[in-house]
This record gives sequence, structure tokens and C-alpha cells, in this order.
Amino acid sequence: MLTSKLADYIRSTSYDNLPESVITKTKDCLIDFMSVTLKGTKTKSAEAIKSIIKTGDESTVISHGKTSALDAGLANGIFAHSIDLDDGHRLAQIHPGASVIPAALALCESRNKTGKELIESIVVGYQVAIILGMMVNPEHRNRGFHTTGTCGALGAAAAACKALDLNQEQIINALGLAGTQAAGLLESDHSGSMGKHLHAGKAAQSGVLSALLAKKGFTGANSILEGDEGFFKVMSAVGPAGANGINQALKNEIDPTETDLDILLKDYKILEVYFKIYPICRHLHSSIDALLELVKENQINPGKIREITVSTYKIAAEHDNYNPTSTEALRQSLPVSMAFALLNEYNGLNTIDDFNYHPEDIEFNKKIINLSQKIIIKEDLNLNKKYPLNRPSRVSIQTLNDLYEKTIDLPYGEPENPLNKSDLYQKFRNLNPKVDTEVLHITENIETFTNINHFIDEINQF
Repeated sequence: MLTSKLADYIRSTSYDNLPESVITKTKDCLIDFMSVTLKGTKTKSAEAIKSIIKTGDESTVISHGKTSALDAGLANGIFAHSIDLDDGHRLAQIHPGASVIPAALALCESRNKTGKELIESIVVGYQVAIILGMMVNPEHRNRGFHTTGTCGALGAAAAACKALDLNQEQIINALGLAGTQAAGLLESDHSGSMGKHLHAGKAAQSGVLSALLAKKGFTGANSILEGDEGFFKVMSAVGPAGANGINQALKNEIDPTETDLDILLKDYKILEVYFKIYPICRHLHSSIDALLELVKENQINPGKIREITVSTYKIAAEHDNYNPTSTEALRQSLPVSMAFALLNEYNGLNTIDDFNYHPEDIEFNKKIINLSQKIIIKEDLNLNKKYPLNRPSRVSIQTLNDLYEKTIDLPYGEPENPLNKSDLYQKFRNLNPKVDTEVLHITENIETFTNINHFIDEINQF
């Protein structure tokens, strides 16, 4: 059973056996999570969830106080995903941090776990969430599921199980319970609603709930993944091996005597996580990178642009809403995001919080509309062939006198083109200018804390 193999992995993972590179990347993920979550506490969706959760004494809701572990997971997950700047994995098509870290933090805090145990919980949570995302995609996404809400629930459950020190049987039950709660429809994302934020919060909460119930003897299906009516078949139409997207992406590397899960468990998937510098859908980033590099390299005046042509892969090209009416919709619009970036002279980390819809700014919106109408979005069949291993975009800018063109295969922030530590620190400072960066130095030493409550106490000082 695949669920049993995952349970084995969750049980056997130990901080003492983690490579230094994995520990460092986990801290980077935690720093990035704190950057976007602190900023996310100020969004409309954050205010809504804070108004309905009840006061408790188990786990911290960031910048709000304490509540139950269940509600802390829910709230912090919503915060983390609400500005579209959280980490992700391109083959799994998931934002793991927004569901996994809130679950790990909530239970590690309420159970007085150590910093090392928090790292363990995060690592196994990312591993399960990402691996399952790789196994079911791209079919899972093509059916309209948001992997952050679906596979994120199972990843959150894995993190929660590790935090609670569950045994093999309990972990299998928890994963079964998380699998049956896995939910999240892309209609929420692409319609420009806050339902997208809820996916991450509910995934975190479902993971916590699944582990707590399993600890009390509540049973879940041990065949939740590969069963005839299980996750793989119903939500991605793949066979018992769970082989679909990963076979397409890595088919030349697969040993036919091993299952995809065996292969995927050999590497720490957290090392493949990307960090974002634009608070918009990841599928739009290559186009923004190419656009801004062309403008910078050639000193192009936006007022002299006659036409911009974007040739890209199918999924990115489908983000072609020319009339977004909310910040959430703006962050899913390729033409308007490009116009927005260009008119704001966007330069990445220094203006990271600029992608917000302002209906009251009539004059600026007119400029956005006029420029976005000059942007032509095309699906390119050759670039389609590069997806999902790459997320390519070719941008051409026609000015009054010249034509400029650039192709980007992977956007900035991917492991092959990474943000460094100073970039992550700069991202934090720009998003949270009033928060002392001592928070980051404390996080860098998370493994030294013998009780996560002490870590939370120090963080709360800032």
C-alpha cells in the first residue's frame, strides 16, 4: 500500500539524518513563510477569518493571539496564501508552505516540541505534499483541482502526524482522513475570489484534524490513494502506481521495477521548492521576467511601445483576463499584470507589494487598460512541449522603430535560478518594514530551541 510507504517515511525521518542542505532550505522556507504570512495578516481575507475564530490557549495565530490548534492552522494558512507570494514546486504545481507550515507550527507549539522536531515535521510535510502533486499532475490540475488544497491537506497531515509522534497505524488513518477531506477547485482561483486563500487554510486545518482524530483511534481508509474510488483514480484518473505527470516529466529516469513513489522518496523535494518575487500566479512570472529584462536592457520607454506579444505555454496563455475587478483577479491576469509591472517600473524585490487593484485610481487604471490592450497573448505549441519541466515565455516588444525579443524558460526564484539568502531577507524587509529583522536571525537558529513556545515568545516580541 502506498499510504503505508508514506507512513514509513514519516515515522523514520529524523533531524539527525537530514543533510545540512535540507535543514538550511527548511529554514529558508520558514523565513519565506514568515515574510508572506506577516504581510498576509493585513488582507481582507485575514480580517474575515480573525473575526470568527475563538480565543484559545493552544497555538498562535500570527499577529493576533492564541486559539485552538485547528483554528491556528486555518488562519495562518489563509494568511500565508492571501498575497500570492508563498513558495511552490513547479512539477507538483503546489504551494506547500501555506498548508504544511501552519499545521506543523500549530501542533509543535501546542505539544511543546523542539525546533529540531519542527524541522522534521516541515520536511515530511513538504515531501508528502510535493510527491503526491508530482504523481497526480498535470491531469489533476487539468480536471480543475487546486493542488495546494488537495495534496496540501495530505502534506499537512504528514507534518501533523510527525508533530504528534503517531505510530504507523495512526499515520495511515490520518492520511486516509486527510485524503477524504482533500478539496480545492481552480474556479475559486481563476474567478479572482478569496476562495483560493481558503484552500491553503482548510488544508492545514484538515491535516491537524486528521492527526488529532487518528491519535484518538478514529480510522481512515488505508487505500485512500490507490483504491478504486481513491484519490488517484477519482481526482487524476491514473492507475494504482499513481503514475501520470511524473512519468511524463521524468520518464527516462524511471526504473520499471520501482513504483513512482519509491523513486520520488529518494530525494528531499523541499530542495526543489521555488520562492516568488512577484505577488501573482507563478505561471505569469516568466513573461514578467522577460518583459522587465527587455525594458531594462534596452531602456525602452513604455510610452513608445506599439505592441507586446507574449508567446507561452497553454496554461499561462489561458490567464488572459483583460478586465480584472479585484486584486485577486489582477494576480491571475497575464496582460494586466504585465501592464501593471511596466507602468510601476517594477523591479522585483524593491517593490514587491505593488500588485494591488485600486478602483479609486481612475487615471492610473486608464493607463493600465490602454497598455494592456497592446498586449497580445498567444499559445505556442513548441513552448507547450517544454512544459512542465520548464515554464517558458517569449516576449516581443515592438516600439515605434525597433523590435526586441527575449525568451525565459524558468522564472527567477527556481532552484536553477535561485533567490539567495540576502534576497529572502530583502523580501522580508520590503513586505514588513516595521518588523525587526532580528526575527530572521532567531529563525536561522530554530534548531537550538528546546521548546517551540520559546521561539514563538521571542518572535512575538517583534
